[in-house]
Amino acid sequence: MRELQVTTTTGGDAALKEATLGELKASLRGPLLLPGDAGYDPARQLWNGMIDKRPALIARCAGVADVMACVNFARTHNVLVSVRGGDHSAAGNAVCDGGLMIDLSFMNSVHVDPSKRIARAGGGARWRDFDHETQAFGLATTGGTNSDTGVGGLTLGGGLGWLAGKYGLACDNLLSVDLVTADGRFLTANATENTDLFWGIRGGSGNFGIVTSFEFQLHAVGPTVLGGMVLYSFERAKEALRFYSDFSRTIPDEVNTIGALLTSPEGAPVVAIAVCYNGPFEQGEAVLRPLREFGQPLADHIAAIPYMAVQTMLDEAFPRGRHYYWKGSFVTDISPELITALVEHFATVPSPFSAIAFQQLGNAANRVGKDDTAFSHRNARYDCLAIAGWTNPAEAEMNIQWTRRFFDLTRAFSSGGLYVNSVIEQDVLQSAYRAETYARLVALKNKYDPTNFFRMNPNIKPTV
Repeated sequence: MRELQVTTTTGGDAALKEATLGELKASLRGPLLLPGDAGYDPARQLWNGMIDKRPALIARCAGVADVMACVNFARTHNVLVSVRGGDHSAAGNAVCDGGLMIDLSFMNSVHVDPSKRIARAGGGARWRDFDHETQAFGLATTGGTNSDTGVGGLTLGGGLGWLAGKYGLACDNLLSVDLVTADGRFLTANATENTDLFWGIRGGSGNFGIVTSFEFQLHAVGPTVLGGMVLYSFERAKEALRFYSDFSRTIPDEVNTIGALLTSPEGAPVVAIAVCYNGPFEQGEAVLRPLREFGQPLADHIAAIPYMAVQTMLDEAFPRGRHYYWKGSFVTDISPELITALVEHFATVPSPFSAIAFQQLGNAANRVGKDDTAFSHRNARYDCLAIAGWTNPAEAEMNIQWTRRFFDLTRAFSSGGLYVNSVIEQDVLQSAYRAETYARLVALKNKYDPTNFFRMNPNIKPTV
């Protein structure tokens, strides 16, 4: 190894001597990668292909001891830190320029206790890892809508998903976490230990430490559910979205939905309503029948399918390596005026890989108290968002501007607040929380991370 220039937490540069780097490498069980090393470039690449940052160091942690060693090293030498769990966010906070990326991707094991219906997942696990293990026992918990998403990032931000109608958000099913704090301590947080921290990590994102394992409550799910999507002609988009609004407000807990404007594989704009029903099939057929009977659908792909097929249903639409940018806000009602604005805006979409969607929070998620977790916008029924995707880097600006115009159009219809997992620009972060919630999170940041050691995230800045 050699002397290495690194970025500090103050934004300046510092040189780390070869002996210092050797000490860090010797303290790790997993590999330490520097620019030019084999494996360095694949390790720094994220799901969002638009992100192209070059950390000075990548520590591919093999366990908790590695994470603690990295935190202590970075704090001692004032090195900027980012944390890679599933790396699925559009913001690309998992990687930093010039700093130390603490990579948890090797820590992806999932252990299931079927008798207690509990699963423990490592901090680098993805939902495909989690579902693979839990579905072997006919169990699952709310886990996003893309199998490539990280368990950690999704859960720490709240965690919308297909099972939230009956079981709440991912964070509502979280029983306990182990984490390493900014001062290198290893803590457990749950309903009886470090309860203030347990409240904060359920919606407060990665601001308070590196979560090395998550323990979830599991539920009987599948292995077969009623799921899929129905497509409608774009010529009837306004009518179809009004139908979606009515349908999604009257469904039982066993079903959750997404209503979207998107481009079909054949290149035509369409309206899609996607669903997952986990319950008795006879009742489910009756619940979902209106989707099939409304307006002569272009295609009806709802069927009895494995739960894991529902979890991977949207994977092909948002593949790893494509360029992404998104914005959204919570809404309680899908008004005719909002529908008109969205349909007219989607008609100007510059890329066939982009979509506008309503992701339903879910009946059970709406019933949780607003102060029970840091995810506090429990009155919102939908996350209304635009996801822009493109492949040509030269098209970035037109797609970003299209998404920002969407956000400006929809502000007047927001119920207040936005999903922290959708935050890219820091200037809107406080909108992800109620004022009382944000003040409580700042107090937690002051307690557990007063120097803002963990800042590569939707960052809650300390005030001490």
